Amino acid sequence: MNHDHETKKKVLVLLGSPRKKGNSTILAQEIAKGAESVGAAVETLYINGMAIKACQACWVCQKEESKGCAIDDDMQTIYPKLVEADAWVIASPVHWFNMSTQTKLWLDRCFALSKYGENPFPKKVAIAMSYGDADPFGSGCVNALRSFQDCFGYVGAKIAGTVYGSAMNAGDISQNTELLKTAKKLGKKLAQ
Repeated sequence: MNHDHETKKKVLVLLGSPRKKGNSTILAQEIAKGAESVGAAVETLYINGMAIKACQACWVCQKEESKGCAIDDDMQTIYPKLVEADAWVIASPVHWFNMSTQTKLWLDRCFALSKYGENPFPKKVAIAMSYGDADPFGSGCVNALRSFQDCFGYVGAKIAGTVYGSAMNAGDISQNTELLKTAKKLGKKLAQ
């Protein structure tokens, strides 16, 4: 029996940018490479390409007899992956002073996770963000990071680390070699 396979950490990467080769995606890919380098199994989901509706505030997911979210869309296939993962990587560009709409839709729907087991949130979360402004405060990156801190703090999930940097055009972040190294290190930390 292969015991390595049984203990392999599962890392789920959620790409919240509309650009498949965007800067936050590049950072997330470096985190994934770091996790894979220490033996983690990594799966990546491109949120923008999925049908994820906004939370309808129906509260069905919070009822005693509930089996989870009542909305029948792609989140139904994402929920089990979220629960099975040991760690999540969430990648988002800053759009209008906060996380992208795609990321926020996904995050709001995580409200229903409370019905998927005793503590369905992962032990570790990594955040990767990019923004066009030179300043993480002026860009709104800090607003997004604070939202993630509040959400994950509330449910007891630990943010293992964040990587973020300024890059306007798709792929520009690739020039920031130090940031890419930091992202890869974060991936190793996430998977251990």
